Amino acid sequence: MILLRKKSKKIAAETIKTRGIQKFIADLKATMLKSDGVGLAAPQVDQLMRLIIVNSKEGPIAMINPKITAQSFLKVWGEEGCLSVPLTFGQVKRHKKLTCEFLDEKGDKKTIEAAGLMARIIQHEIDHLNGVLFIDIAKKIKKLEPKN
Repeated sequence: MILLRKKSKKIAAETIKTRGIQKFIADLKATMLKSDGVGLAAPQVDQLMRLIIVNSKEGPIAMINPKITAQSFLKVWGEEGCLSVPLTFGQVKRHKKLTCEFLDEKGDKKTIEAAGLMARIIQHEIDHLNGVLFIDIAKKIKKLEPKN
């Protein structure tokens, strides 16, 4: 949990295509899918690097060094949970829309415009890169009892 409170470091563009980074990206995608998550950040698996995976309609997208470059003035409340804080949910106010620049897993610069759930996921995962957990900003936090 201590690692989740630290700020992640940028990934050098020239290292993206290395076997180690490519394997890590594949493992992160598999972990997210296996855990039935909609997003996962490298710090959640003990790696302080600026890499997130978000699940889109087309499948998991790796976003390296993501940076939100524009966001809507309008914010909306929504329920969030997190694989790093099991059985805990809360209401979080997030920007309804955003634009995010990142490098893809080939090292190409990409821009995504997201709204609704996708915008929420990107903001949640980028928070992880900055050492912020949703429970730090959530209201009405509730904990569920584990199923035996």
